[in-house]
Amino acid sequence: MEYQVVFESENILFVKLNEKLIDDYLVMVNDPEVASKISHKVHTYTYEEELDWLNLKLQEKALCYSMIEKQTGDFIGNIEIMKIDNNIGELGITITPKKQNLYYGTESIKALLKYAFDKLHLNGMKLDVFRTNLRAIHCYEKVGFIVDGKGKTNEDIHMVIYKK
Repeated sequence: MEYQVVFESENILFVKLNEKLIDDYLVMVNDPEVASKISHKVHTYTYEEELDWLNLKLQEKALCYSMIEKQTGDFIGNIEIMKIDNNIGELGITITPKKQNLYYGTESIKALLKYAFDKLHLNGMKLDVFRTNLRAIHCYEKVGFIVDGKGKTNEDIHMVIYKK
């Protein structure tokens, strides 16, 4: 499959969103375990809804990238700088079930931070994570995020990292 590579890390290509990946996106976002970690309101998405999401992201020129495993060409997940306020980006990441627990979260976040700091010249990154999502919290801490209080809801914690 042809991809438009934006940046890469040792094992991952970070590519522009691609309509040919919609079936992979749907497997990921409609997985109950994944959905319960990324949304307070779990919803089953249709192909049309995912296509609308994709087209909106492309129209907005969103800083949202699909991750492709270099060795196999398999879809890993999506990673995004969702908003930028005062030169601080907001990180979002979702990894498809069969690619979890393979250290792609750590590698992809490190690569996105390098891209955000070196190429986009951001000063930091923030995120909110469910306080019960211990695996994600551990991953964020491993790459240097620190807890910075309560998140958007009482179920979340807010974490930050700043450019060194």
